[in-house]
Amino acid sequence: MRIGVPTEIKVLERRVGLTPESVRELVGHNHDVIVQSGAGAGVGAADADYAAAGAGIVGTAVEIFETAEMVIKVKEPQAVERAMLRPGQTLFTYLHLAPDPDQTNDLVASGATCIAYETVTDSEGGLPLLAPMSKVAGRMSIQAGAHALEAPQGGAGLLLGGVPGVAPAKVVVIGGGVVGANAVEMAVGLAADVTVLDRSVNVLDELDARFGTAIRAVYSTRSSLEEFVLDADLVVGAVLVKGARAPKLVSAEMVARMRPGSVLVDVAIDQGGCFETARPTTHADPTYLVDGVVHYCVANMPGAVPRTSTYALNNSTLPFALDLANQGVEAALRADPHLRNGLNVYRGKITEPAVAEALGLAFTPTLDVLR
Repeated sequence: MRIGVPTEIKVLERRVGLTPESVRELVGHNHDVIVQSGAGAGVGAADADYAAAGAGIVGTAVEIFETAEMVIKVKEPQAVERAMLRPGQTLFTYLHLAPDPDQTNDLVASGATCIAYETVTDSEGGLPLLAPMSKVAGRMSIQAGAHALEAPQGGAGLLLGGVPGVAPAKVVVIGGGVVGANAVEMAVGLAADVTVLDRSVNVLDELDARFGTAIRAVYSTRSSLEEFVLDADLVVGAVLVKGARAPKLVSAEMVARMRPGSVLVDVAIDQGGCFETARPTTHADPTYLVDGVVHYCVANMPGAVPRTSTYALNNSTLPFALDLANQGVEAALRADPHLRNGLNVYRGKITEPAVAEALGLAFTPTLDVLR
């Protein structure tokens, strides 16, 4: 199979779809890999490194999309990239389609096979290709939130962990999954006053066993959510519904009642955000104010640490990329129900039910299209 890796073009996105080490694995299985010149610069991988791994180096994304049977990326294809997709081609990347009708319509119109990292599953019900970036984003949410709490950033002028004689900042994490647990770990490590809210008693038990008296593990109800959010200095939105829009858990009215200078970090912004006042931002312009509350809603948070993120992501995506290339896309999808769960769009049909429901579009089961 011919596999192409274009340079990412989302604002300040420095990750890359394949590392030189991953390229070497694919080439070792007799696949042809082409990489756009400069694609790996953000992770310290030069064109020479890719060439040494067996890749061909091409000058433009057009050459990638014109000749590759499978395109491997990190972030969702931008409009100019979507226009280059063609029938019979496979796209393997993060998509986050539920809040993005324009991208969804373009992918449907392209006739391509589009497999989303974020909906591939595992035997334990987890999301193995989303998890590495969720870990990074969860940890970064506390770093970003701590920075946003500084007065020059519009924050209340609080040091997250306080100092002896001065109380630490109050951190509330909504959602105790992979993002939330990693946010909690960082916040506890910085000696913040930490509360985590979740609707799963099992999740709360796990967090309590892991962190003990260093946190409050609270069952999430409308009342408890309101109580802790209104008293928070930093709120991290870490909720996830596989493939679907994030629920709006914090209303605009609630934000208006928060203390001026408090901070919201919406890690769920890729799926539409869990704060009613959230809108996507970029690393170039990461924050804005609503009613005196700082909002950090960068839609590709792990892109700020591209080397860590890319290598963590490739550790998880490479086995699936090898299966797709070795077996052929349709055969690999038929053989592996977990990989098949990643199929969002197939030759003009939406095959992810949560995306179809969110956008009010027709849904076709994957097994129907793969017959």
